[in-house]
Amino acid sequence: MKATPETWCATEIVEHLFWAEQGGVLGMWKSLNAHQEGKTVWQGETPHRGLTIEEIIAKTWKEKEIVPAIAAPRMGGPITFWIISLNCLQNNLGELAKELEDDDLQIMTQPHPISGPLNMHQRFEFLRFHLNRHEKQLKDIYSQLPHRRMRSPLTENTFTQ
Repeated sequence: MKATPETWCATEIVEHLFWAEQGGVLGMWKSLNAHQEGKTVWQGETPHRGLTIEEIIAKTWKEKEIVPAIAAPRMGGPITFWIISLNCLQNNLGELAKELEDDDLQIMTQPHPISGPLNMHQRFEFLRFHLNRHEKQLKDIYSQLPHRRMRSPLTENTFTQ
């Protein structure tokens, strides 16, 4: 159900979350792998040192951002497929967490398409922020559906904290 042509339906939101978070999680793995090999994926400025993700978003995002093409919904299909695909990324995050040492949270990751360079800790914060942002949108959509229980398609298993 689309409220307007400019807004996404629930399936598009969950598909977007999959593409965005898959890219983010892969970028974190690549950054850790490079660090373990004595390399880095980012050698430029670190303008967000010491900032929370909310402070970074406030500095770098417009009120209504345009989704980067790599994270845009583009395939469609049943929402259940995208929920399962998104939930499968939890395994990647769990394995990544096992590999990380406390100092590794300062490793710079490949820049976010909108926010720019983030360290590993900020990237984890971004996952939380982004999922929470879209979960609110999903709850709004589901609350407008007639005769349906108000339940987000994202489960508590989706990127548990």
